[in-house]
Amino acid sequence: MSTFGVRFSFVDREEYVEAVLRAVESIPEGSVATYGDIAEYVGQGGPRQVGAIMREYGAGVPWWRVIRASGVPADEVGDEQLHRLRSDGVRVTNGRVNLRDVRWDPKD
Repeated sequence: MSTFGVRFSFVDREEYVEAVLRAVESIPEGSVATYGDIAEYVGQGGPRQVGAIMREYGAGVPWWRVIRASGVPADEVGDEQLHRLRSDGVRVTNGRVNLRDVRWDPKD
């Protein structure tokens, strides 16, 4: 069982995609999650799989709330992601988000 208390068993990719996107939609404004947090929450895959899902299907969800474990945005969306995070009220210092301050806790 994952740390978040949620465990899914997926039959196909479509179900995994939907679970990842639902998880991202659950991240409230002012919070962020890492790619690994999302994988752990849905109970399958890892950060790379979540990143691939986000690249391919993430345009319709608040994709900017998913960030690298280092707190630095992905290179290809960095400026846009930081702009959107600031608009959400997330403090960004030197291009980095302090995860201790704004990391999403799905139990809240």
